[in-house]
Amino acid sequence: MAVEQTDSTQPLNGNLLIKLLAFTLILSSMSATMFNIVLPEIRVDYDLSVAQVSWVSTSYLLIYAVGSVLYGKLLDRYQAKNLITFGLLVFASGSLLGLFAGSYAFVLMARILQAVGAAVIPALAMLIPVRFFPPERRGHALGISATGLALGNAIGPIVSSLLVSFVHWRWLFAIPLLILITLPYYRKYLNTEIRAGGSIDWLGGGLLAGTVALLLLAITQSNWWLGAGSALLLLGFSLRIRMASDPFVSRTLMRDRIYLTGLMIAALVMSVSYALPFLTPQLLSGINQLEPGWVGFVMVPGACVSAYLGRKVGKLADAKGNSFVYHTASLLLFSCFLLLSLFVGSPAVIIGFIFTLGNVGQMFMQIALSNTISRSIPKDQIGVGMGLMTLCNFLAGAISTGIYGKIMDDGADVSWIPWHSNEASYVFSNLYLVLAIIHVGILLLYRSVFVSRKKADAAAQGMSRQ
Repeated sequence: MAVEQTDSTQPLNGNLLIKLLAFTLILSSMSATMFNIVLPEIRVDYDLSVAQVSWVSTSYLLIYAVGSVLYGKLLDRYQAKNLITFGLLVFASGSLLGLFAGSYAFVLMARILQAVGAAVIPALAMLIPVRFFPPERRGHALGISATGLALGNAIGPIVSSLLVSFVHWRWLFAIPLLILITLPYYRKYLNTEIRAGGSIDWLGGGLLAGTVALLLLAITQSNWWLGAGSALLLLGFSLRIRMASDPFVSRTLMRDRIYLTGLMIAALVMSVSYALPFLTPQLLSGINQLEPGWVGFVMVPGACVSAYLGRKVGKLADAKGNSFVYHTASLLLFSCFLLLSLFVGSPAVIIGFIFTLGNVGQMFMQIALSNTISRSIPKDQIGVGMGLMTLCNFLAGAISTGIYGKIMDDGADVSWIPWHSNEASYVFSNLYLVLAIIHVGILLLYRSVFVSRKKADAAAQGMSRQ
């Protein structure tokens, strides 16, 4: 049987449910980032090449990205409590397998199982605020979930560094087992409403999953043949949407100009914003000559401030509207990139302060866009609609990382700032300026679609009242 949770049907304790989700996001985001720090140790233990050990992270990313949209579709059809139960149990099984793994094959299998289970979490993180909270309280719920994500990103590297200082890196697999504590509460507080359901277009879902998997592999492996395969599967997915009676992604959703523009804006924002966590460590280590531990110390306050402000920003979105929060986020991110461009080579404490501005701006943007896009999706497509947004964010981050890496490798001969004398800083300064300008373009696109639409709706309502 399939289920649908309407806006009018609230959980018995919505505040507890969203806080439970925040705790789940902390553990899942920690699990995604903790192993990046110990990849050199895994490589030494199993005598691996860099390419081989990278699959510890690559396999997790591939399955996590594809799974988020597949689970999103399933959440449109089946009970959320059953899907989260399945996901968390698989996630815990992978963690347990990794804890006792004696070979690299078992470590890789453990990470794959973790990703298969954990992929339900971003789908649920998008679903709960949208389906279980009315529009006037949705920003508050999204703010709390953003807080959990920010906390996990902040403390993941710290916990990983501390733990491996005392015990073997395999004990990192033990931390995600704490997520089982949440399972009884999800079973209790995830209310369900039964309705007649339809079949799922598994062929369409498989074509979409293959498109994404091959694209991510093409990016990480720099393989044009994989990219061509991804394009071919994308063509097949597009034809499947036209031909299937009940396609994996509805034709109505794929023809919705507002929704598609929202996805494009979210992807553009993510691709630009991803420059912060990708470029900042290289800036601090390459220009400021900081050790890895000090680089993390400079970046952690940004995540902590974002976590502290998460709930407040959510309430601000409910009180002032998504447009206000988006414009604030755009101003913060524009200021961050422009200041980084101007002050490349400044003391690390200044770079850390500017980075914090950008991190807070990212959190503002995430809440505003999630809230805005969710309102353009039909109720029976909420799961897959928000899952596609998560998927687009993953792809944008992966593609932009490859682009930024290529730009950094090519370097720059001149800088637009006359007083920069260090040639190593030229590429950072120029790139940050371009990203600041791109944010202005994205803001204009947002205004042309969502602000103009809001004004047109308000004018239409005024005329109808007359």
